[in-house]
Amino acid sequence: MSVRTIKGNRLFWKIIIVFTALLIMLGVIFVVIASKFSRSYYTAAHQELFGDIAQHLASFTQPFKNGQPDTSVTHDIIHSTMVANPLVEVYLLDTAGNIKDYVVPDKTVQIRQVNIHKVHQWLGASSMNRPMGDNPKQPGEPSIFSAAPVYEKGKLVGYVYAVLASEKQKAILQSLDNNLYLRLASYMFFAALIVAFIVGVVTFFLITDSICRIAGVVKRFKEGDYAARIEGYGKGNLGMLTSTFNEMADEIVDNIEKISATDKFRQELIANVSHDLRTPLSIMQGYVETLMMKKNVLTAADTERYLTIVYDSNRKLSGLVEQLFQYAKLEANLITPDKESFQLAELAADIMMAYQLQAAEKHIQLGFYATDNLPLVFADLSLTERVLQNLLDNAFKFTPAGGTITLHLSETRAGVKISISDTGVGISSEDLNHIFERYKQAQPRTGSSKGMGIGLAIVKKILELHQAAITVASAPGKGTTFNFELQTTL
Repeated sequence: MSVRTIKGNRLFWKIIIVFTALLIMLGVIFVVIASKFSRSYYTAAHQELFGDIAQHLASFTQPFKNGQPDTSVTHDIIHSTMVANPLVEVYLLDTAGNIKDYVVPDKTVQIRQVNIHKVHQWLGASSMNRPMGDNPKQPGEPSIFSAAPVYEKGKLVGYVYAVLASEKQKAILQSLDNNLYLRLASYMFFAALIVAFIVGVVTFFLITDSICRIAGVVKRFKEGDYAARIEGYGKGNLGMLTSTFNEMADEIVDNIEKISATDKFRQELIANVSHDLRTPLSIMQGYVETLMMKKNVLTAADTERYLTIVYDSNRKLSGLVEQLFQYAKLEANLITPDKESFQLAELAADIMMAYQLQAAEKHIQLGFYATDNLPLVFADLSLTERVLQNLLDNAFKFTPAGGTITLHLSETRAGVKISISDTGVGISSEDLNHIFERYKQAQPRTGSSKGMGIGLAIVKKILELHQAAITVASAPGKGTTFNFELQTTL
């Protein structure tokens, strides 16, 4: 990826800004903690270095005489000590902690008594655990100090109290802290920028590399490689993106296959419809032309026979068109069942009677069996008739001469079971799952079985309107049986 791409990429700069802000925040925290620890370190070091100064003053001088400060002796020594170490301020205390003498400007001393309990704690503590005490010039701000008892003739008469953190020390530390803050802040700021830039570049390339790989797979899929899938990235946001794309790709491929199958079915339908419509139209056209050309030479019997053929072809054509029209309305959910109670056995007997002539012409034996006292069914009469006719038409289409077609009615707990069986050539297991699909017809089982293939689809649609399911049992060479059930009167 080029530098120009990095400069124009918002993601890169967002990463840089976030990391910079984070590192600057950490830097500020580090500076504050470092300053606190540096002060603690300085205090402990100063305490250790000058913690014995009060003891030295008490040992080498006699600050008290007759229970009172001996200013003629102590002032010069204390003043010399403060000149040698300007950070030290020396006070003389009585046994109650009252300040009795000091060598500092009087106006700068704010309190006249220090906490004597802190002095006692300091004297009893180890070198690393000494407490902080009062600073007479800065009340309320504990300071490190040194203390030593003063005895006169074996009797405690007071204490030498040396404050090791003077105002001058505070000013020096404040100046050093400000300088330290500035230098540390500068170093941390530039270090944060450098680290954030490096981390941002690395992170950016890692993220964009993964995204580029994913984009490559998406591009392959777009260009027609429908097997392209994103591999890896099982966790995190990229993992969610990966799984979402793969699921979407599977869904798209499935939809494409369904669309392709539907398109293929439509092509088959067009071919079948063309064949089924062309045959009666061709017959009618041929015989009508014959009647027109030979109307003066044809006998009355020939004329009547030709007209009968034209009529039968027209009726067949009307039936095909009606079937297409009815399926279209079923597909569009434009048909609502007009249910009523009726005797199914009577309807089935009438339909079987109507097929007797066709069965005789094809040398097929018809059988009708119904148990006694069947209950009334609650269904749409005309739609139920269409179901039985389509199933019988299907049985006639695939049952050879000498075969048998049987319609059997029997009572069940919920209604009446209808079974239509034939001894035809049967249906293969591969075709059984598709015979009820629209425009779909099983592979031709006889030489003359070509058709539109929507008769069984119409049957399924009608039964779905009656909340009924249809099942089929078949095997090649063993015939076919369709079973469904209609509910009884409510």
